[in-house]
Amino acid sequence: MPKLSHYDSAGRASMVDVSPKKPTKRVAEASAFVEMSRAVLKALPQNKKGDPLEVARFAGISAAKRTAELIPMCHTVPLTHVEVAANVCENGVAITSRVSTMGQTGVEMEALVAASVAALTVYDMCKALDKGIAIREVVLEKKTGGKSGDYVRTASSRSSNGRSASNKKTSPSRKK
Repeated sequence: MPKLSHYDSAGRASMVDVSPKKPTKRVAEASAFVEMSRAVLKALPQNKKGDPLEVARFAGISAAKRTAELIPMCHTVPLTHVEVAANVCENGVAITSRVSTMGQTGVEMEALVAASVAALTVYDMCKALDKGIAIREVVLEKKTGGKSGDYVRTASSRSSNGRSASNKKTSPSRKK
């Protein structure tokens, strides 16, 4: 297999050539958290702009489909499924996304963009009530498929400052 390069012959950054890769089922899950006061949470159902959770869900799905337009070196990936959920918790809104494809490259960026845009949408729809709303912990939770194997975020992958300290990778299963 030819070496995949991030630079063209003139030394400029370029998209990775994924043409030698075989299409496989690839799935990625991401999450984000929108921290807000109880007063804002209580006001969610009466939002003048509409239901922030449903609008955020739709915005996340739409964003996943446009990831390559937002991130310069990202491939356009034919998505086979996008799911976004926004659930009210005690101190905010938990956003989750799950994106699938049958392709030559993964969908981690699509899942992260979906969760991020859904969180930004909640913020946008609630900012009139409180500018102190915070978007926290936009993270890749899980990915499957592809040459690099599977990844699952674990509780021990967080350091005390909330940054990732280590990752749990597993090799893809190989038939013998």
